[in-house]
Amino acid sequence: MKIIDKYILKRYLGTFFVMLIMFIPIGITIDVSEKVNKMIENKIPLLEILVYYGDFTIYFANLLFPVFLFLSIIWFTSKLANNTEIIAILSSGISFTRFLRPFIYGAVIISFFALMMGFFLVPKASKGFNDFRYKNLKGNSQTRETSDIFRQIKKEGLIEENIYVSNFNYLSQTGFNFTYERFNDNVLIEKVTANRIKYDQETKKYTLFNYNKRIVGQVDDQLSNLEKIVVKYNFEPDDLTPVVYVAETMTIGQLNAFINKERARGNANINTYLVVFHKKFSLPVAAFILTIIAVAVSSMKRRGGMGVNLAIGIVIAFIFIFFDKVFGTLAEKSSIPPFLAVWLPNVVFGILAYFLLRNAKR
Repeated sequence: MKIIDKYILKRYLGTFFVMLIMFIPIGITIDVSEKVNKMIENKIPLLEILVYYGDFTIYFANLLFPVFLFLSIIWFTSKLANNTEIIAILSSGISFTRFLRPFIYGAVIISFFALMMGFFLVPKASKGFNDFRYKNLKGNSQTRETSDIFRQIKKEGLIEENIYVSNFNYLSQTGFNFTYERFNDNVLIEKVTANRIKYDQETKKYTLFNYNKRIVGQVDDQLSNLEKIVVKYNFEPDDLTPVVYVAETMTIGQLNAFINKERARGNANINTYLVVFHKKFSLPVAAFILTIIAVAVSSMKRRGGMGVNLAIGIVIAFIFIFFDKVFGTLAEKSSIPPFLAVWLPNVVFGILAYFLLRNAKR
């Protein structure tokens, strides 16, 4: 690696981390100002608050990673252009493609870092961040209650087990109008109903109230009725009320296994989890695309100076985020394949990067 490569790479990485250090305290300050009243009101321990803001830092940095990266490249490349350093470099016989090489080295480092963060560190931070907000800041209106839940809890050969709960409250671990059905080759062989079902966290068992059981026989059915009974089933409360952010809290291996399990169960929210899965890979790729766009936009010396380049950069960065959010939401709520929705912004901006780079070379 030549001196020019080390010089640009050092500026690339240094400006990026300085940008993080600058903006993260601003984000924390805004978050504290919004939540300080509830923190005092709920008497949250200081240690718990400090852990929350550690998770917040990782969550916030990952969320706005493309913006920080893009603006940092715009910033220091514009300074190089304004100081006529780029003109000097290109005048020495170095091609624009060769000038771009240390930026690609930097993108590789940042992308690898973002990939590992997304696979292992961000899920843990996301869980801590969201759990803290739900537990301490959301208020009593957020009861995490779901209704009309149908799940397939077992499928082995011809045997199939399904459950239905008309209403389940996660905080009280209580459900109503519970039904369990067991089939053999699509023929009902057992059915259980209960007016109320309550989960015991210690024993991992369910207490059923006003319990009715029917075992279907060839001639006669066997009926049993009890006021209360304790039963162990092959499902947990999280299966009945999966939180919206559950996929964000899993490592890549856990998420893949979770998606396969939910797909087998016929979960209607499977696209939500697939969007999170694909974003773990698309975000690092975006680092390369945004790097090329940023260099192409800011490598020319403009009459308005860095301000013009920064304005262009901010517009492009937020258009990228807008595309990313819109297509992610469409994948969750419509029939658009999650893979296509997540990668389409990268494809569109990749094409833009190609044309901007070709123009910059001229």
